[in-house]
Amino acid sequence: MNPYKNQTFLKLTVRFAAVFFVVVTILKIIISLFKNGGVSGMITEYFSAETWLPFLMIQVVMAIVYGLLMAGYYKFMKK
Repeated sequence: MNPYKNQTFLKLTVRFAAVFFVVVTILKIIISLFKNGGVSGMITEYFSAETWLPFLMIQVVMAIVYGLLMAGYYKFMKK
């Protein structure tokens, strides 16, 4: 039996989105550390005054889309 069938769609979406958000954000920061030559380059790319909001919004939108797709798949398609 599929354990995801007993959970609500919203709960599944939030769970998938949260895990995706954390994992992808950490990976992007680690990759930026090596690509931009350290912490100062990473801060300039993602966390400066004009870049932190677009970075956050992109991460949130990607996480929500992923959460919706995966919750839909596990709740309605997977047997």
